[in-house]
Amino acid sequence: MKSPDLISIDDAIERIDRFDAVIDARSPSEFAEDHLPGARSMPVLDDQQRARVGTLYKQQGAFEAKRIGAALVSRNIADLLDGPLAEMPRQWQALVYCWRGGNRSGALATVLARVGWRISLIDGGYRAFRRRVVDDLAHWPARYRFAVLAGRTGSGKSLLLEELERQGAQVLDLERLARHRGSVLGHLPQDPGQPAQKRFETLLWDCLRRFDPARPILVESESRKIGQCQVPEALIMAMRASPCITVDASDAVRCELLLREYSHFVDAPEHLNARLHALRALHGHERIDGWMALATAARWDEFVLALLHEHYDPAYDRSMKRNYARLDHAHRVGLTGIDSAALSDAAREVLKRLD
Repeated sequence: MKSPDLISIDDAIERIDRFDAVIDARSPSEFAEDHLPGARSMPVLDDQQRARVGTLYKQQGAFEAKRIGAALVSRNIADLLDGPLAEMPRQWQALVYCWRGGNRSGALATVLARVGWRISLIDGGYRAFRRRVVDDLAHWPARYRFAVLAGRTGSGKSLLLEELERQGAQVLDLERLARHRGSVLGHLPQDPGQPAQKRFETLLWDCLRRFDPARPILVESESRKIGQCQVPEALIMAMRASPCITVDASDAVRCELLLREYSHFVDAPEHLNARLHALRALHGHERIDGWMALATAARWDEFVLALLHEHYDPAYDRSMKRNYARLDHAHRVGLTGIDSAALSDAAREVLKRLD
C-alpha cells in the first residue's frame, strides 16, 4: 500500500510549481491569514471543530480529544473525497501540509496516498515554510538590482509600473500586493481589506523568487508602511540604496489622474471628509475645514491641487530627501498624459535609463 512521501521544505519549494495541487489541511482562518503559493483550502477540521478538540484536550485529556478529533477528521476527509477530489485522475499529484506536518495533514495525506495518488507531505508544515520566507526576505534583496521609480503623488508611478510590466520589465508592485495606495486616502474600496502581514510577505517572497537576478527590478519609492503592511527591513534598505528614476508630470496631469483614481471619493464626499479628519493634528482645523469645503462644493480641481501643494508634495519631498540617498542623481522622465500612448512613451524612456 502506498504511503505519502515526507519531503523537506527545500524540496517542497523547489517542486511546488510542478504539483497538480497544493493542499492546505489547516482550518479556514489559518488559511486566510497565510498559505503557500497556489494552495487550496481543504481543512480536515474547521475552526469550530479545531476549537472543540483543543478544549477537549485541555479539559478531558489527549485520548478523548484524539477520539473525537479522529471522527471529525474522518468525516471531513470523506467529504473531500466525495467533493473537490472526486474527479481527480489516477496520475494526480499533490503536496499536502498543515501547521507542523503532524496529525491533520498526516491523516489526509495517508488516505489520499492509499487511494493511489502520489502524495508528498511537508516535513514541518507551514511553520517550516514561514521560517524559510522570513529567512529569504532577510537575505534575497541583497542579490537583486533595484531601480526605484520616484515622483510626487499623482505622477503616474503605479500606472507606469503596469505599463513597464506589459513591456516585459521585471516589476515589483508593492501597492498591488498590499492592496493599498500608500497614503491616508489609499484604501482601495473595491478590495475587502489588506492582507495580513504574513500574507503580504508570502506574496512578496513569491514575486522575488520568480525574478532573474541578472535583470533590474523596478519598484516604486514606497515608505516602510503601505497602509498596515510593513515592507521587510532588508528590502526597504535595498530600495533606499538603489538608483532612482524620477517621473515628472504637470499639475494638470496629476489632477486628472487623481480624480480618476479616486473617483470613489468624488461619488461619496462624506467618506473623503472622514479620512481627512485624520490629518487635523498635522494641519490644523482651519486648513482641513477649507479642504472639506472645497470637496463639499464639488470644486474638485481646486481641492486636489490644494491637497497636493499643502500636504502631499511637502511630505513626499521631505521623505524622499531623507530616505533615498541617490535621488539627487536620478534620471528624469516626463509623463505628458494618462492615456495609453503617453504611458507607453514614458515607459520606453524609463527602460532606456536602465541600459
